[in-house]
Amino acid sequence: MTLNLTHTHGDRITVTHRATGTELFTYVYRPEAPWEAPKPYLHPIRTLSGAVVTDYRPNDHRWHKGLQLTASHLSGQNLWGGNTYVHGEGYLALPERVGSMAHTAFEEISATGDSAVIAERLTWHPYDGELWAEEERRVEASAVDAEAGSWSLTWTSAVTNRRAEPLRFGSPTTHGRPAAGYTGLFWRGPRAFRDGRTFTAEADGGDLMGAQADWLAYVGEHDGRDGHATVIFEHAPGNDHTGAKGTHPAHWFVRSDPFAAVAPSWAFHDELVLPPGDTLARSYRVTVADGAWDRDRVTAHLRGHAW
Repeated sequence: MTLNLTHTHGDRITVTHRATGTELFTYVYRPEAPWEAPKPYLHPIRTLSGAVVTDYRPNDHRWHKGLQLTASHLSGQNLWGGNTYVHGEGYLALPERVGSMAHTAFEEISATGDSAVIAERLTWHPYDGELWAEEERRVEASAVDAEAGSWSLTWTSAVTNRRAEPLRFGSPTTHGRPAAGYTGLFWRGPRAFRDGRTFTAEADGGDLMGAQADWLAYVGEHDGRDGHATVIFEHAPGNDHTGAKGTHPAHWFVRSDPFAAVAPSWAFHDELVLPPGDTLARSYRVTVADGAWDRDRVTAHLRGHAW
């Protein structure tokens, strides 16, 4: 067995790489401050050598917590946390709009062979606690490659609308703020990763905000130790993120200044409307690697690790 799993009931689950003793990630499902839109998150996430590649409650955005699923604008509510963007007024403290995603139960918690699985049921709520959505989530660690110095995390969420009216997924950009299309799966990198290198198969840096691509890589340099890490974000083929088959297209939200952040946004330019009873299903893979990988190395690695 390559991975170990430790469950502190009511609080968190930690997955450890046996050979190195490195805690690869901790999944925290204990609710935290209400104004931060409580929801489960992964932090810290580490490379195989033990380098941390996530941040937690940074002073600029206390509600940024490692890797988490978010909904910055959802039918007038904020399941992102903190202040809410209002066109013409900026970000306002509107606690009556801040909702939550609540842990309900685990369907599976296991570590077998070379993988570790956390399968969970959650409910989504506006500020008043009404049931708006139910989610089935699966987080799986796998593909540990000691030679390459990498491992992968697959995140799958299926969100079903339980309202009698559509759920409207939006972002600050759909509400009038340019280049702020964050919503959906969101990663906040360590403070040291500011000014890191970002690239896809075809483009670099400043050309990536609001663009479409199968994958996006972020390379950052550590504080406190020598070296770099590379974090690669991928759409699952079944997501059809380009909208080619009539599904809602996804676009990358990415920043390296003033902080490191990446999100394969559900609603960058346009709202995503989920009718009553319908399910929004998306899968992503995040590869965490030691070292500063270039485009050729990322491409080769992904080619050798098909979905």
